[in-house]
Amino acid sequence: HVHLEESGGGSVQPGGSLRLSCVVSGDIYSRNYIGWFQQASGKEREAVALCSTGGLHTHISPSREARFTTSKDSASDTFYLQITNLKPEDTAMYFCAAGKRFSRRLEDFDYWGQGTQVVVSS
Repeated sequence: HVHLEESGGGSVQPGGSLRLSCVVSGDIYSRNYIGWFQQASGKEREAVALCSTGGLHTHISPSREARFTTSKDSASDTFYLQITNLKPEDTAMYFCAAGKRFSRRLEDFDYWGQGTQVVVSS
C-alpha cells in the first residue's frame, strides 16, 4: 500500500511561483512513477508531470515545459511540482499519484492523494 499527501497549494497572484509537495509513504518502490495531475473546475483531470520513484527520470507535459518542473528530494520520499510564472489558467486542484507505468492515463495510477488547491488571481 502507498499513501500520498499533497501540500503547498494556496492563493497566488499571477506571475508568482509555487512548489507543491507530495509526501509518499508505504511501499513506494512497488510503484515506478509519481505523477502530478491537474484538475480545473469542470474539467477532466490530466497529467502534467511524471517523476520516477528513484527521482532520476522526469517528464513534463509538452504544453507545460516552460513553467513546470518536477523533482524528488534525494533524502526523502518527497516529490515536488514547481510552477513558475503562474497564470489564472493554472487554477486547479493538483493531485499526486503512484503508478507502475510511465503513463499519462489516470487508470495507470492506483494510489492517489487528496489534492491541494491552487488559485491564481489578482
